[in-house]
Amino acid sequence: MPTLLMFKRLPSHHTAARQGKRHQQNLARRAAREEQLGLAAKPNTAKAALAAGRSSIKIGRPGYKVTKSRDAATKQRSLLFEVDYPEAEEGVQPRHRFMSAYEQRVEAPDKNYQYLLFACEPYETVAFKIPNHPIDKGEGRFFTSWDGESKQFSTQLFFQDPSSVKAAPQGSAGAPKRAVSALNAGVLA
Repeated sequence: MPTLLMFKRLPSHHTAARQGKRHQQNLARRAAREEQLGLAAKPNTAKAALAAGRSSIKIGRPGYKVTKSRDAATKQRSLLFEVDYPEAEEGVQPRHRFMSAYEQRVEAPDKNYQYLLFACEPYETVAFKIPNHPIDKGEGRFFTSWDGESKQFSTQLFFQDPSSVKAAPQGSAGAPKRAVSALNAGVLA
């Protein structure tokens, strides 16, 4: 009976192939072709990266301060985010956006929370987990500010007062819920 030989691929085979003569020749050929075609290397500044449509090298997380407060007149809860971007280049302005708990892929989705994201090149994007309550976007209740001199981005938001949020009517198909009348309250003999 003939003996069967089995070959198994090991990680060392892959490493050996990458260090082989043909692999090195192919890398050199590819570098020469890219140079001949004029494909530029990665830009070295955030502004150049944005102009080229590429993301630049991230330099870390920005500093931040979060202040919780309550409006004395309306009793609405408020959050003030102050994010420092000292290395932000001229002409680059930070951005913010709200993200649903179901959009993110870092934690298990929780319907009780949403995320507020801040991004500015060349920093990493930072996200804050905030309650998933309606945000009051009325006059003077939601604002953002970018101070180009101190390079600080500020965002203040107010959550809507739960008593001012109208509940949806109860009942089927949006019909208003009717009071049950006592038609059959007594038994006739």
